[in-house]
Amino acid sequence: MEVVILAAGKGTRMHSALPKVLHPIGGRPMLLRVLDTAVSLSPNAIHVVVGVGAEQAIALAEEAYPHAGINWVTQKEQLGTGHAVREALPGLKQSDADNSVLILFGDVPLISRSTLQQVIDHCGPEQVSLLTTRASVPEGFGRIIRNRDGDVAAIVEERDASMEQKRINEVNSGIMAIPALRLRAWLDALDTGNDQGEYYLTDIVAMAHADELRIRATVVDETEVIGVNNKSQLAFLERHYQMGITNTLLEQGVTLLDPARLDVRGDVDCGRDVQIDVNVVLEGQVRLGDGVSVGANCVIKDSTIGAGTKILAGTHIEGAEIGKETSIGPMARLRPGTVLGDGCKIGNFVETKNAVIGEGSKANHLAYIGDAVIGDDCNIGAGAVFCNYDGANKHQTTLGNHVFVGSNSVLIAPVTLEDNAFVAAGSSVSSDVPAGSLAVARVKQRNVPGWKKPRKK
Repeated sequence: MEVVILAAGKGTRMHSALPKVLHPIGGRPMLLRVLDTAVSLSPNAIHVVVGVGAEQAIALAEEAYPHAGINWVTQKEQLGTGHAVREALPGLKQSDADNSVLILFGDVPLISRSTLQQVIDHCGPEQVSLLTTRASVPEGFGRIIRNRDGDVAAIVEERDASMEQKRINEVNSGIMAIPALRLRAWLDALDTGNDQGEYYLTDIVAMAHADELRIRATVVDETEVIGVNNKSQLAFLERHYQMGITNTLLEQGVTLLDPARLDVRGDVDCGRDVQIDVNVVLEGQVRLGDGVSVGANCVIKDSTIGAGTKILAGTHIEGAEIGKETSIGPMARLRPGTVLGDGCKIGNFVETKNAVIGEGSKANHLAYIGDAVIGDDCNIGAGAVFCNYDGANKHQTTLGNHVFVGSNSVLIAPVTLEDNAFVAAGSSVSSDVPAGSLAVARVKQRNVPGWKKPRKK
């Protein structure tokens, strides 16, 4: 079995410089979602027909599947689906009587592996397999014409259908499996004698019927085979996809205060008694331990959150590993490389980057902690800044255990504060502080008597 994915459409109605098949559903480009499903079927080969934006599509797919050996085919002229498949013919193995060709579309992202397996199973040397659906609004789709025995006899496009045929609500999804030995002859026989002057791939169904092949149709729910042609359809599929994820989370026991206001753009794994408030976005690989609560308007990406941790409203977390019973936020930002021990506290308007912070340490508000290793039970005061960048290179700040950094202090890396060191508020520390020592690094205060405030001219 070989797969041909048609992904050369211009996507004019998307009104975007981004190729249509690269618009995301659930944070992943539609073409990659189709490739995910195709690869899961373990085909002998995958052929992708591209056109506008081919370079972007190829770069993304090759990064996601560097060893898949995808055969890229460029369709220079947009002459219809039949023409697109014909462009892929030279790369197909057509001499094997048992070989079938599965046709997929790069803008139909929610098709499932189990459905496609049914389509493949119904294809054979003397049998064509189609995927159809009963559309609530069939306008715009090719109608399925069945004979008296209930088998498919033809597909008639909307523009070419009679009034009686337009009343049929079973429509073509475009997805089909075709015996490879028959494919070339049928494609060569296609013509442009239709309203759009294109080579319709669907015309081979009538040819197969004329050649007395059986045509099997698998009927599925329409949301699984909806294609995307505009931003409205993209938004509809996004919400359908998200509701599927939230239903799964609810069944697993996760408390979602409003399932319609959660967006998952990756994979999320939740323990018991997890609660997620409204307008939360989970991206990439996210793991939430038992009893984790996530407040409103949070974004969590590629991070692991330990059991019992509370993420307060408005917090952004990316690439972080957070221990148990920790409190973060509100309005905190944890950037990649942040590792928090158990029982930490990162408060409002605190930013961390590439920082390892020990158990029980806290930075309650208004601090920047970058390129740092901080021991246990340390206190970082309000307005403290870890100066990690000298204009050319990054340097590390190291704090031992039980270190106290007073408010509005600046630690100029590289610098080490040993166990039980204490930094007086307002200090600018640029040299190491020994264990148990107080560092006071301020300019001596000078009071000017009789000073008068400047006046506007």
